Amino acid sequence: MQQTKSKYNIIIIVVLISIFCMYNVVIYTSKECAAPIKLTTKALEGQKIWQNNNCWSCHQIYGLGGYLGPDLTNVFSNPNKGENYIKAFLNSGVKSMPKFNFSEAEKEALVAFLQQIDSTGYYPNKEAIIKPNGWVEILYKDEK
Repeated sequence: MQQTKSKYNIIIIVVLISIFCMYNVVIYTSKECAAPIKLTTKALEGQKIWQNNNCWSCHQIYGLGGYLGPDLTNVFSNPNKGENYIKAFLNSGVKSMPKFNFSEAEKEALVAFLQQIDSTGYYPNKEAIIKPNGWVEILYKDEK
């Protein structure tokens, strides 16, 4: 009886692992997801500066990142903020934000990076739809 029960448990585990593997193959080979956004050369430079200065540790993009600073997904298009606001904070340092000594070219690159992120969508996206296959359909700025 014990041997039959252990064989039954092994069969259940094998079936569950098989289902998990098939699900992953379907999800990760699906052509449904949108092509990644291609950044301009200047925005790529800004992304490198963002990563080299560990901006992720304090700030978020689309809700991912640190929690010390604000989410910067839509900082560029915010009517009370924008390009000059971003540049001012990069070198001034406020409260817990460190004071950086970025050159004008580095500030321009960071602004270009944040501008391209901003152009992709909204965060938080209250009009997102979770599909049955696990993908999330979001509203992009160019679709409105």
